[in-house]
Amino acid sequence: MSRRARPASALVALLALVGLLAGCAQFPDAGSQPWRERPELGPERAPRPHLPETGEPTPAPGSGGPSVPPPCVDPDPQVVATCLAPLSAVVTLPGGAAALVAERTTGRILRVAPEETPETVATVPVDAAGDGGLTSLALSPTYAEDQLVYAYATTADGNAVMRIAPGDVPKTVLGGIPRGSAGNRGAIGVEPDGTLLVATGDGGDRAAASSPTSLAGKLLRIDPFGRPARGTPDPGSAVVGSGLHAPGDVCTDPAAGVSWVTDRAGSRDVLLAVRPGAAPGPEAAAAPAWTWPERPGVAGCAALPGTLLVGLEGSSAMFVLRPTPQGSFVGTPQSVLAGAYGRITGTDVASDGLIWFTTANKGGGGPETPTDDRVVRIRPPSGGASGAD
Repeated sequence: MSRRARPASALVALLALVGLLAGCAQFPDAGSQPWRERPELGPERAPRPHLPETGEPTPAPGSGGPSVPPPCVDPDPQVVATCLAPLSAVVTLPGGAAALVAERTTGRILRVAPEETPETVATVPVDAAGDGGLTSLALSPTYAEDQLVYAYATTADGNAVMRIAPGDVPKTVLGGIPRGSAGNRGAIGVEPDGTLLVATGDGGDRAAASSPTSLAGKLLRIDPFGRPARGTPDPGSAVVGSGLHAPGDVCTDPAAGVSWVTDRAGSRDVLLAVRPGAAPGPEAAAAPAWTWPERPGVAGCAALPGTLLVGLEGSSAMFVLRPTPQGSFVGTPQSVLAGAYGRITGTDVASDGLIWFTTANKGGGGPETPTDDRVVRIRPPSGGASGAD
């Protein structure tokens, strides 16, 4: 395959998706009126490279030979950064012009922006054996004032939540989370009230996920210093739910007042709904809001008003759901961008409404491109399409 063949297929997938949404005029809704789509998903409005129909390289003017893009320059205008280690998380910065991304295996946190060279802002010491490493990022609830970043990482001593100040080394604010040969993934999100919601993996021990004395496989609510947040059932414990296996992300929809947690729960992948101040309770993962029996490898998520996007690492796509404020779903779910960028991991929505996501194609067992791994930015879908389990 030539270097330009993959961007061509990605562009075709995006344009096909626009057509798909445009053709879906009505969807069943919980009310009496039909659901109507307003198709807006498509490439960001930027100059597009010329992609010949044959997929072959275009000869450079006057050269008589093929034109080959420079190393680590991707002709796809949606691609923000290239040639990185496998990426696990992305969090957009205020203003939407830049983002922080996490390299799972190296522990590097990089600032990326269009037409800028990625800049390393911090490095977390990690042990990336199995599914461990640097797996999640979250901005401080008061990021505009303190510039603090929180990270979930697997270290030689176990899994931990770390706080990173500009120019300082990462500091552990919550440790003692067991690690194992698998189930080390974890995620951090910020609830609408500023509480940190942490989802921990079970470290490969399902019994530990149900044990009240272990932090493995738990939903935790903590303050910025790692202490149990106010309103937890047990004032001395941050645990508000249990039964998780390998969480992929925590994303929050402030308008709806709900946080979503993705988890690879063994026999199925699941989506959990958590509301501020409400304790999910023991074995919270046993009552998911959505399930994927086919186990597509749920990863990052991004919540927009009326739309929830879930990155699928295993099936190399993105899943679109339409949640209602009451907690149900409307319409028919869609799997989009299938194969366009490979294994989608971290996902976030910027303040300008654009969707950022990352890939983990290197060493993933699937196709790779010369510019993997990549950070991509696209326009989100809008209108209604999702369904109940």
